[in-house]
Amino acid sequence: MIRKIILLILVMGIGKSYAQDTKEPQNDGTATEVVTPPKEEKSHFMLRGFAQFGLDASSDNVEFNMTSFNPVILYRQGDRFLFESELEMEYMSNEFSLNLGYASASYIITKGVTVKVGKILIPFGEFGEKLHPSWVNRMADAPLGLGHDGGMLPMADIGVELRGGLQMGKSKLSYSIYCVNGPRLKDGTMGQEEAGMLSWENMNDNNKNKALGARIGILPLSNSSLEIGFSGYYAKPGNSTSPYAGDSMNMDLNYKDVTALLTAIDLSYVKQIAPLKGVIDIKGQYNMSDVSNATYLKPGDTNRLTNRYTFTNSSTAYYAQLAYRPTMAGNKILKNIEVVGRYSVYNTPVGSLWESTQSQISLGLNYWFSWRTVLKVGYQMSDGVPAGMSGMSMGGASMSSMSTSTVNTFQIHLAMGL
Repeated sequence: MIRKIILLILVMGIGKSYAQDTKEPQNDGTATEVVTPPKEEKSHFMLRGFAQFGLDASSDNVEFNMTSFNPVILYRQGDRFLFESELEMEYMSNEFSLNLGYASASYIITKGVTVKVGKILIPFGEFGEKLHPSWVNRMADAPLGLGHDGGMLPMADIGVELRGGLQMGKSKLSYSIYCVNGPRLKDGTMGQEEAGMLSWENMNDNNKNKALGARIGILPLSNSSLEIGFSGYYAKPGNSTSPYAGDSMNMDLNYKDVTALLTAIDLSYVKQIAPLKGVIDIKGQYNMSDVSNATYLKPGDTNRLTNRYTFTNSSTAYYAQLAYRPTMAGNKILKNIEVVGRYSVYNTPVGSLWESTQSQISLGLNYWFSWRTVLKVGYQMSDGVPAGMSGMSMGGASMSSMSTSTVNTFQIHLAMGL
């Protein structure tokens, strides 16, 4: 009997020891803990963008001249890293062009603070950053002075940006602060008729100075239907050395201390109004550019006493736009129709070789096939003195004495958001 009891105790002890050996990891003296593999961050990839196809017809020309495709690549790694890039592919006036619109990486520091690096869209005003995609812009083209070609404002540049938003009671505030390479001053060494202009979107900087800018957006209403924005931008766009170095006759022409100050105020109001049975969309922006005075050479004049000129280098551009869409109408076709009108003005410096004054009235009728596909039919009336007419006379005629030109254009454009 005693032997059976001893044997039972031994069997129970061995079983318990075996159970512990199978449930607990062995420690051979080389490891002190079990390592858990790191959690893999989820990545997301998306291809978006927009495309536009158009026909412009005026008394001078009828042409299919606005075919563009802008793919936008979006990539997200985990919860904080973002990447976005836009390629600009356009076929216009029998020429194909390929450009990098922007390419930037963002890191979300907190809910209200994000840092962005790379080639960024410049948040100067509202149009360039938010409204430039063809299916977002209610008109077939950009307002005067605000487009990629011949515009007075920065669209994109290489640098770093800090942006975010704050909740202030029922109101909100958005902010953006950025530092970029900045523009270049056209000094007349290449293209004397453009002396004093600012050249944007430069891949390399021409000096060690950087441009600084900021935009503050105030949304005073609880439904965020109204936003008022204030923008400022400062740069020193001149070369660090004189473009006439080695030329004893023109050593005094140096532009390293020239400064540029740009300011803007913008407004956006989008609201469904029950008595109007639809949505009204109001947009507007007023822009000013002030470049400090400098001396430039007159084209074709070699007389040291008379071949120099200067001017007050100030430009203004502004637009106001109103759109209405009867979204509450009972008719399915009627609720997809949108009526839009825009007035824009662009004035360049008096006394420059590129002096001009332009105004434009645009009327449009849009049909929305979906929330991101729209057919635009518009009529545009443009008036003004073309750039360079007053400059060619170099003071021989005033702007008021010059005949203005009028161009009326009929437009049909199809824009698609991808």
